[in-house]
Amino acid sequence: MATIADPIPLSAYHRLTDLAERTLTPSLLLIVQRLGVAAVFFQSGRTKVEGIFTIPDTTIELFRSEYALPLLPPELAAYLAAGAEHLFPVLLVLGLFTRLSAAALLGMTLVIQTFVYPDAWPTHLSWAGLMLPIIALGGGRFSLDRLLRIS
Repeated sequence: MATIADPIPLSAYHRLTDLAERTLTPSLLLIVQRLGVAAVFFQSGRTKVEGIFTIPDTTIELFRSEYALPLLPPELAAYLAAGAEHLFPVLLVLGLFTRLSAAALLGMTLVIQTFVYPDAWPTHLSWAGLMLPIIALGGGRFSLDRLLRIS
């Protein structure tokens, strides 16, 4: 017969959740988030350029038609978007200026949501769900920000 002093055996579920809490540290989760966001935006940036970083006429035309923004000329918008989609993902992977990089890509996401693809809110919401913790918490232990004591 069990007494009050006897420990209650953990169920398999509780053992798994305990293991998850011990192994899935905030820093590990942040690096997965950083890599996930970086992959999405870097791949998008690569579709806008040829070679290392040449903006073709087809990209300018895309920003003139499908990606048209109300306040920016298509040439400027194409260069800014391609530049941001190359620079900020690299910084996220390195964990350098992590909060700024995530905030810049979140801003870009808000512009895309508002002016380009308003019906794509589920995708944009999932991106925001990855970026907001990075903005709030920084890059975590596995980042140059931590090594350089930036944040």
